[in-house]
Amino acid sequence: MTAIAAIHIARKQLGMQDDDYRAMLERVTGKRSSAKMTHAERLAVLAEMERLGFDGSRKPASNGPRKRLEGKYAGKLQALWIAAWNLGLIRDRTDAALVSFVKRQTGIDHVRFVRDGDDAAKAIEALKGWMVREAAVDWVKRSNQPLWKQTSGSRIATAQLIRLGRAYTDLGAVVQDITGRNKWELTREADWVPVMNELGRRIREKSDG
Repeated sequence: MTAIAAIHIARKQLGMQDDDYRAMLERVTGKRSSAKMTHAERLAVLAEMERLGFDGSRKPASNGPRKRLEGKYAGKLQALWIAAWNLGLIRDRTDAALVSFVKRQTGIDHVRFVRDGDDAAKAIEALKGWMVREAAVDWVKRSNQPLWKQTSGSRIATAQLIRLGRAYTDLGAVVQDITGRNKWELTREADWVPVMNELGRRIREKSDG
């Protein structure tokens, strides 16, 4: 099955209306049509649809999309939570678990932290700080770094490699192996989704083993 076909099956299973579907595509890749995407971008879209509840092993659901966080800052918070999951820091990647974590860390109700800028910043910093402490993720951006290295995805992938017992200098070879691309080409966050997801799978496999 092609990635495009899988995307259309996922759309039906999630019960996504056209406006929501197009908005999701644009949020993940900057494009509103899967036909205009690269293969890596389509994989990034599929990864996001899996996070939203798509299950390729079952038939399309008849009761609509899974409930999820909504609001201006929801996407950023969800992306960080999935990163924590791919780092092996959490077992439950659901939005409910995210809400519980943020409330424990900040005391902020989820309606506020997905809509209010100041509260969202506190929630985001709580998540990022936790990943610094538990997984040594380096969030510091330096002006002399190449574009690929300024992405959050590259920073998370580097921390993932170290958790797998690999040197950070192995990143280029790992990116090539997973995506068939040079790491210098991965200048957008969406480009790193397949890399983070695959390394996350390896981390969970190692932990379970």
